[in-house]
Amino acid sequence: MEYVTGIYALNIPCQLETDGDWHAPALDWNNPRIKESDESLFGQWGIEYDPQPNYGNITMPVANHIRACLDLIEEGCFGSVQGMRDNFISNEAYTPLILETILLLRNNSLWSEIDAFIGKEYLCDWLDYKESKSHDR
Repeated sequence: MEYVTGIYALNIPCQLETDGDWHAPALDWNNPRIKESDESLFGQWGIEYDPQPNYGNITMPVANHIRACLDLIEEGCFGSVQGMRDNFISNEAYTPLILETILLLRNNSLWSEIDAFIGKEYLCDWLDYKESKSHDR
């Protein structure tokens, strides 16, 4: 299934209690970032189906803010999602879900960079989470 993601999805309100991004007017809404869900480890998780007529008349599914961040991380676009915890998500209630989902990327070829990025974003929360998961094995 094709869906809008990345910075474009971060600039569209979603059903989560997150802040998203605030640069919508600076984006070219004629060419939003489209991705195929079957090509992602995350599948259809975190994709919403509400039409978005105020955002370039987007009528296809859109990643929620967490999924949009995870898609960028999965692709190695760390600069685009830098500050996600405080700027785009801004809701600690989602931290366990984010850390659990990030760990799914441990077999990604960019894992060392992903691990370092999440370590900078989530600090001790990430270290504690990884430690707890190392005992589960």
